[in-house]
Amino acid sequence: QVQLVESGGGSVQTGGSLRLSCAASERTFSTYDMAWFRQTPGKERKFVAVISWSRGRTYLADSVKGRFTISADNARNTVYLQMNKLKPDDTAVYYCAARPQVLWPTVGPNEYPYWGQGTQVTVSS
Repeated sequence: QVQLVESGGGSVQTGGSLRLSCAASERTFSTYDMAWFRQTPGKERKFVAVISWSRGRTYLADSVKGRFTISADNARNTVYLQMNKLKPDDTAVYYCAARPQVLWPTVGPNEYPYWGQGTQVTVSS
């Protein structure tokens, strides 16, 4: 059972930056894809970014390309989401997720069996 704990959320103004962290309970990077999703009230959870550390690949949603970066520190069992040029539309609860590597990229939330508790990101105009 993989356990994930997010941190780093908060409130910023438009154009600001935040870095989210996701600490995994065990070494997952060699066999798991690690992803970030976000969700607003009443809406479905949406894909943001995914990283396959062992395959050296990342994939981001079009809405965040050029602004967000996903990275991983294998020694720390931690995945990061660096968010720059934040907009009010980025306001959401951000979740970290993990799944065993199969197809690439996997962007559907139902394909991920392991989830963190979420961290709130609020961007004010």
